[in-house]
Amino acid sequence: MAKQITYRRVYEETSPQDGKRVLVDRVWPRGMRKADAHLDEWLRDVAPSSELRKWYGHEPARFTEFRRRYRAELRDAGHQRAAERLKDLASHDRLTLLTATQDVDHSQAAVLAEWLSAKR
Repeated sequence: MAKQITYRRVYEETSPQDGKRVLVDRVWPRGMRKADAHLDEWLRDVAPSSELRKWYGHEPARFTEFRRRYRAELRDAGHQRAAERLKDLASHDRLTLLTATQDVDHSQAAVLAEWLSAKR
């Protein structure tokens, strides 16, 4: 059974309740040193494609369509291995999905948390 899945900004303070901390961005967060991120993994291949990310542009009005397109991408060969790894992590431990995005509720981390919760 899947454990708790949460998401938040990578820049926030770590917490003992985080469980496994996984960065789900394709590019490394600006201004963050790798040692300061306190990550268990960086799964850049689970992030949206560069084309989808650029189209979305973090505009909340496009979020519904972004979510639909991104969930479709999660089924393609380029994302499958990383998506399976996330499913495995979610089934064994608490999982915190991390992103540098300011609006985390309209981010790929939010979509992934919802997607993983539906996979339980």
